[in-house]
Amino acid sequence: MKNDLTPPHTRGESIFVDDIPEPENLLHAAVFASNIAHGKIANLDISEAEKSEGVCRILIAKDIPGENQIGGVIQDEELLADEVADFIGQPVAIILAETKKQAREALTKIKITYEELPAIFDPREAAKKGSLIAPSRTFTLGDVDSVWEKCATVVEGRADSGGQEHIYFETQSALAIPGESGRITIYSSTQSPTLVQRITARILGYDMNLIEVDVKRLGGAFGGKEDQANPWAAFCALGAYHTGRPVKLVLGRTEDMQMTGKRHPYSTDYKIGLNEEGKILAFEADYYQNSGASADLSTAILGRTMFHATNVYYVPNVRITAYPCKTNLAPFTAFRGFGAPQGMFVMECALSHAADITDIPISVLQKKNLLEEGDQFPYGMRIERSQIKRSFDEVVLNSKYEELKNKQEIFNEKHRFTKKGIAIMPVCFGISFTTTMLNQAGALVHIYTDGSVSISTGAIEMGQGVNMKIRTIAAHALSININRIRIESTNTTRVANTSPTAASSGSDLNGKAAEIACTKIIERLRNLVSEKLGSGLITIKDEIIYSEGKKVDITWEELIWLAYTKRINLSAQALYATPRIYFDKKKEKGRPFGYHVYGTAVTEVTVDCLRGTYVVDKVHIVHDAGRSLNYLIDIGQTEGGLLQGIGWMTIEELVYDNGKLLSSALATYKFPDLHFTPEIDVTFLEDADNPEAVMKSKAIGEPPFMYGIGTYFALKNAARSFRKDKEWEYSSPLTPEKLLLYLHELE
Repeated sequence: MKNDLTPPHTRGESIFVDDIPEPENLLHAAVFASNIAHGKIANLDISEAEKSEGVCRILIAKDIPGENQIGGVIQDEELLADEVADFIGQPVAIILAETKKQAREALTKIKITYEELPAIFDPREAAKKGSLIAPSRTFTLGDVDSVWEKCATVVEGRADSGGQEHIYFETQSALAIPGESGRITIYSSTQSPTLVQRITARILGYDMNLIEVDVKRLGGAFGGKEDQANPWAAFCALGAYHTGRPVKLVLGRTEDMQMTGKRHPYSTDYKIGLNEEGKILAFEADYYQNSGASADLSTAILGRTMFHATNVYYVPNVRITAYPCKTNLAPFTAFRGFGAPQGMFVMECALSHAADITDIPISVLQKKNLLEEGDQFPYGMRIERSQIKRSFDEVVLNSKYEELKNKQEIFNEKHRFTKKGIAIMPVCFGISFTTTMLNQAGALVHIYTDGSVSISTGAIEMGQGVNMKIRTIAAHALSININRIRIESTNTTRVANTSPTAASSGSDLNGKAAEIACTKIIERLRNLVSEKLGSGLITIKDEIIYSEGKKVDITWEELIWLAYTKRINLSAQALYATPRIYFDKKKEKGRPFGYHVYGTAVTEVTVDCLRGTYVVDKVHIVHDAGRSLNYLIDIGQTEGGLLQGIGWMTIEELVYDNGKLLSSALATYKFPDLHFTPEIDVTFLEDADNPEAVMKSKAIGEPPFMYGIGTYFALKNAARSFRKDKEWEYSSPLTPEKLLLYLHELE
């Protein structure tokens, strides 16, 4: 084994799209985009730009040989705007030039005029005007209308949550290389190679087998490259189709921020009813999602919002309705949590509001209403093997919550202009794609004659450690040294029809497929040894072969060579499909998730009430990771998800002016850095094996994001210690400016 154990990241040797050696005759692409929010394209003049130095070709909608359509779920999004521009940043033309500089210089020479049309930016306004991406949906449980009069307390309000920029290190990137017989190979920074393949084939009017998509790794994604990677790859392929030359496109940071989708902003009306003891009897909410100018993944994201609307609480009577509102902003898209954070935030706002009215501490309301095994969600699924009460009780104990709360109250009494706050954030997150068909994954495993192993799956490594987890799973299944195992790039010719690496399912689906494939090969090897020795029970443990429990004098390498000489198949393909899941959209009932992840966080903050600034002091987390496949990876994912969630709740703010994104650079869009990071204490629940996933593990990517929501309510707690005479407005992000206005603005 000669594998270098030093990660290539640490040596600066990891290859991303922009690092691939540029092929000869390469053309560079630049995108000309709409600069108005909504209008008919009256005239598009590319004649002067075509004469610009180095320009090879300029492509517009009429140059698309197939269908000018990149919509995945709903086909409502053009690759290049043809007659109407629907948002600022919508691509209208593609310039292909000899150098990147020449392509960008030519952009300034394109002339376009519009007949401007009315634009909508607010989702509530869109809903009033009937501007929807798709029909609304409603989940119900029990009989909400009959319960309100039985409630001791009924609280109504509004909660708004903002969008969020992905800030992946590697911007949207693609390289397309033409081959023989019209074949095109695309190197794309995408979470979904098959979707890039499908959309590109549609654009070119090709069969999918003429498009090969290869992905080695991504420099981050967080959902922003699930659907949003499609147009940039399609542009390059379209350029290669027309010119017969390789085409490369790498967006600049500002371009990326202006042209791509972000987390969906929501505006929600809620109503919650409780009995005298604080038990929730009824919950009702109307969610207005700002979907942007086209669907992208908005309907699926809105569905997950509804699935997580009641978070960790049992509510016997529920009615939640959700509206995907069409506006004239860049189509919003997937982001870590995929709509669940927006839903959970509303429920926590409703409980916080109820706590203010009833004077029952919110921590008491939270604990009283935690889900128990057998409880039913509004979508019909019942709780199995819940770890929420364990995590809640353990984090309260570990953090010394009651002691912290008492110290906070004493501190706040003694300090006039500095206040401390504390909050608990429990989380319940469903694992699986809510579109049932996506819950499948393939794997291809080869064992070479020297005993080394190559594995191909549909999983995309984007910094979350999925490759290491799949290596761990395969090493366990084959019972060999992990250093023998190599994970190949994700390629649509080796593993076809891949699902996106998203929904926290990358390790679950692809890891299980790899395990099944490895098990097939191991079974062949056992049979071979059994036949050779004439004995029954054969086992392989740490590369040592045993017969009836006794060590056999055959090494792993010798066994593999023997299998080769006996013409035993040392390759295996496998498909894994999550069992038992289904969902009936007509009834809005089913079992959409393979299992749930649970956990609870306690957040401590300090607020400077003169300036509105704040520090997140410490976050204590008790998380349900099942049987962790890799402790360090799971710790990193928990901490990273938390910090991203804190950013969404606090300083990350999208600012628009008449549809133009003003916070479109790292100088104007603020996100958490090292100095903003709190002390983080993470504990994984022990004895929490999960029989529903590979090696009894649990998914880790998205659930920790929701712990960040607790920061908002800790800040509210601190601010209310300074000023209680003003009604609190539930609006995030809670930037220092917004907090300052609450603390000091006169009525």
